[in-house]
Amino acid sequence: MDFKSFRQKFLLYFICALKNATLAGINLKIRLSEMHAEQDHLPAEALKLLDLARFDAVPLQHEPYDYLVLPDFIKPELLAQVVQDFPAIAKAGSFPVNTVHCGPVFEALMRELEGSVFRQAVERKFGLDLAGRPTMITVRGHTDETDGRIHTDSKTKLITMLIYFNTDWQNTGGRLRILRSGEDIEDFADEVEPALGTLLAFRRSDNSWHGHKPYVGERRALQLNWVINEQVKQREQQRHGVSAFFKGLFHRQGYTG
Repeated sequence: MDFKSFRQKFLLYFICALKNATLAGINLKIRLSEMHAEQDHLPAEALKLLDLARFDAVPLQHEPYDYLVLPDFIKPELLAQVVQDFPAIAKAGSFPVNTVHCGPVFEALMRELEGSVFRQAVERKFGLDLAGRPTMITVRGHTDETDGRIHTDSKTKLITMLIYFNTDWQNTGGRLRILRSGEDIEDFADEVEPALGTLLAFRRSDNSWHGHKPYVGERRALQLNWVINEQVKQREQQRHGVSAFFKGLFHRQGYTG
């Protein structure tokens, strides 16, 4: 092979190698961009927001009925993202979550709460089977003078869970009390500050009395229930929606009860 032919083949190989390297570099940049995009979407899709290890470890109280209280149920390092995506609710009432606008991290929290992993943890804690039982989530942004009355929850509910989203709670009102009877708000076994990230969970029974002293103002909470069937879920969501509507209507008209 003469020098001229060798040079032509060498240049051809060099050009092909350069093209392949350029294409590889482009592909690498594209993949890196895709990885960064996946990381940007991670909080809404893949973050584990609940501290299930602490949930498994917290003891279940049995007097006056089965309940537990767990501060920092939502991992503290992720709380700010959840709070930022909590729905903006300007009036009193309990709203089905599908009627308000939530941010992506709050939506991820709800998916985790309604997922099978957490359901199984709740089953272990309370010793009951929730497979096939519908869940229902409602949210509150404010309470008024009609909230906090003593009650047990309806018989169609199996488990009630409340997660609070309030910082620096100083008021003596609005602190939910685990009551020994349905007659006296002062006869309580426990009192739960509605502090940021705190969970209260209890098994509904004929003596699961609870309530709180009146508080008018912002008091943010999520309520999760397992209920007996889908018909109950639909009926309860309609009831909450109607109740919230009339509360807003009466307050706009200056109603004080």
